[in-house]
Amino acid sequence: MSQKTIKLANPRGFCAGVDRAIDIVNIALDKFGPPVYVRHEVVHNRKVVQDLKLRGARFVDNLDEVPEKSIAIFSAHGVSEKVESEAKKYNLNYFDATCPLVTKVHMEVIKYADQGRDIIMIGHKNHPEVEGTLGRFPSSSEGKIYLVESELDAKTIEIKQPDNLSLVTQTTLSVDDTKKIIEILEERFPNIKAPNADDICYATQNRQDAVKQLALETEFIIVVGSENSSNSNRLKELAELMGTKSCLVDHVSQISEDTFRKVNRLGITSGASAPEELVKEIVSYCESFGFSKIEELDGLKENVSFNLPKELR
Repeated sequence: MSQKTIKLANPRGFCAGVDRAIDIVNIALDKFGPPVYVRHEVVHNRKVVQDLKLRGARFVDNLDEVPEKSIAIFSAHGVSEKVESEAKKYNLNYFDATCPLVTKVHMEVIKYADQGRDIIMIGHKNHPEVEGTLGRFPSSSEGKIYLVESELDAKTIEIKQPDNLSLVTQTTLSVDDTKKIIEILEERFPNIKAPNADDICYATQNRQDAVKQLALETEFIIVVGSENSSNSNRLKELAELMGTKSCLVDHVSQISEDTFRKVNRLGITSGASAPEELVKEIVSYCESFGFSKIEELDGLKENVSFNLPKELR
């Protein structure tokens, strides 16, 4: 029998936007003391949220749950203009942990709306990022914003201004996720202004490319991430599209030996909001079942960092 090996995808885990969002909450707690109120989960990971709760962060669904003059933080996924106005109305001292890549898309939506253009957004309905981006479209615009979730939507959607149309995407969709939808829209609306390539989150694309390589070299893949993490779910789906069985787990306790009993080459990766300590715990657990060799696959080195709000630097 060949040596039982764990192969680790690269890159994996936290991206710069997630690092920044978590830092904002932690620094606010250090500087102002608890409680600090966070609108929605700052990132989609159960352990991150639980750790911040233990430090004194309180997660709320709506800003009317936050006492006046308190410290409030918007999640990495971004918020609508309405939410920002509410923070001012309730006299909150707020910090914006929105990923700068999401903010860039918000600015594009505002620019196109000011030009009176219609906009199609490719994304998942009810995802916090999509809600925030749709909510940045000003009601005063002569244009209209539409959501497209699927190829079927792209084939059937009716647009008020088909010749004055722009396109934006949810940042956490990869080039592969959006390619066919964009092709359909460009065929139906030849004058559509397509999104810039750098609107796609570099971290999403890099982690998906890494899991494709991992799938070629392993028999089973464990994806570390929470069920409500869009990018973690997509990593699991991609592994299986490549023909490699996969599971999504939030914690080592969700893994049984039966998961990989007959596996000699086990792959492990993690979504952009999953901490590396969870990966290490899972590696240690798997070592207890005979996985004696650990390999880090080659991958792109990410050197991206984003500035904190100036009040927290």
